[in-house]
Parts: sequence; C-alpha cells; structure tokens
Amino acid sequence: EKLAKKVLKLTKKASKRKAIRRGVKEVVKALRKKAKGICVLAGDISPVDVLTHIPIICEDHNIPYIYVPSKEDLGAAALSKRPTSCMLVLPEPPKGGGDRDEQKEYAKEYSEAEKKVKAAMPVF
Repeated sequence: EKLAKKVLKLTKKASKRKAIRRGVKEVVKALRKKAKGICVLAGDISPVDVLTHIPIICEDHNIPYIYVPSKEDLGAAALSKRPTSCMLVLPEPPKGGGDRDEQKEYAKEYSEAEKKVKAAMPVF
C-alpha cells in the first residue's frame, strides 16, 4: 500500500518528464526493445488475460514490476483522464533535456523506488 503510493508519485513525476510508456501495446513493444524501467500494473483489470503475459516478459528481461490497486489511480498518475491498465516508468526520458537538479532528483527517486520494488518482488 505504502509502496504503491510511492510508485504512483514517481509515475506522476515521470509523466511530467515524458519518461513513461502507457498501455499494454506500448509497454510490450518497449519491453521487447529491451527498454529498462519499472513496470506498474493495475490490479483491477477485467478480463485479467489482457495483462497476464506482461509479468512473464518483465521476468525474462529482469525488469521489476508492481501491482497497484486501481486502473483509475494509475491513469490519474499518468496525468490522463482515462484509466490505464499498465505503464512502464523509464529511468530517463527518451529525448534528454530538463535541468540538471531536476534530473538528479528524479534519478534518485527512481533508483530508490526501483530498489524497493525489487525487494518486494517474488523470487522464483
């Protein structure tokens, strides 16, 4: 619960910097292209089969993933009016830019969240 809130906060910052991939199709495409990041999945998706292949791809590519309770919260964190089923938060925006202090702060927050998500992930 606490970690989910932290990840949603990071997602909001990432979407302001355009460092996200949103939606099943975009996330899978980014994962296949070996993009690094934190995968955030909504837990209330129906039918669940829409999302079931994403954790498998994440595990194959050693990408941490986490479930958050609702797709509405995930959509809101992405600064969108629409609910979102899944999202990939990237370590930095595809096109650089932004000031240095902001980049350092985001990088610090990202690495902190990544460590916590990796610690919470199940190991098989």
